[in-house]
Amino acid sequence: MSGLREQWRRAAMHTITERALDLFDEHGYAAVTIEQIAAAAEVSPSSVYRYFGTKEGLLVADDFDTLTDAELAERFDPADPVGSLLESVLRYETPTDLGGGSAEPTSRRRVRYFFAEPSVRAAVLVTLDRAANRIAPLLAGPGRSGTQAQVVAHALAFGYFAALERWFDDGGTRPIADVVEEGMRPLRALSAAG
Repeated sequence: MSGLREQWRRAAMHTITERALDLFDEHGYAAVTIEQIAAAAEVSPSSVYRYFGTKEGLLVADDFDTLTDAELAERFDPADPVGSLLESVLRYETPTDLGGGSAEPTSRRRVRYFFAEPSVRAAVLVTLDRAANRIAPLLAGPGRSGTQAQVVAHALAFGYFAALERWFDDGGTRPIADVVEEGMRPLRALSAAG
């Protein structure tokens, strides 16, 4: 039963996010309220707050946040942290079949607001810090101290963000995964050497 409940929750979150993006694209981020998003998604405002907390949360929430520690350890390869990150980027860049209002993948639509809206950028930075702190223990071990693991984890998280910003600044014409792979290449080389 919990599997079905989780599928329903994820579908509801996706629908809410898609409707929010439709409204943001049409009216501008600042002009849209949680109440308008809820009405467009045919849910209550309390559901939007329960799933996302804030309007910024609509744009920064992703599946990484809901992974258990075991699921994270399964997806993350400490021997190839950059490769693990790239696999995640590829997974999230593909369009979904849940009937979104745009042919553009949700991930690409969300990223534009990371750099266009200061409050969203701030929320993304908090989320990246939290992600790096979750990844750091997976990187610690033989040949890498806890401090080094923390630095590498933050380099990965914020390096990813820098690559996303480059993608945005370049007009978003290349696939996000290509820009992230190019940007993370120096970190991959350092990881292999260290």
